[in-house]
Amino acid sequence: MKISLLVIRCKDIEVSKNFYEILGLSFVKEKHGNGPTHYSCEHDNCVFELYPNKGEAPLDNNRLGFKVSKLSIILNELAATDSYEFSGKKIYVLIDPDGRKVEISE
Repeated sequence: MKISLLVIRCKDIEVSKNFYEILGLSFVKEKHGNGPTHYSCEHDNCVFELYPNKGEAPLDNNRLGFKVSKLSIILNELAATDSYEFSGKKIYVLIDPDGRKVEISE
């Protein structure tokens, strides 16, 4: 099995889009039928989408993780709140605009 779709709800999809673009994702704006305008990114055969949450912070407590390139550049733009070692790799924890913990490593 492989994850093919991940949708997160965001208080402000523009702010969230900017955050995740710093991590290296590239989004396109989409709208399907009467549904809301949202952002979508396909990477490694997985679709990652940012949907609006009607101006309210989402109530989820999800944690996301990404392997990134240019880790030091990202950490210059986004401050890590924590870090730890796992399997010999340093993992940095960021907080996205909606309060979700986002782990990044190289």
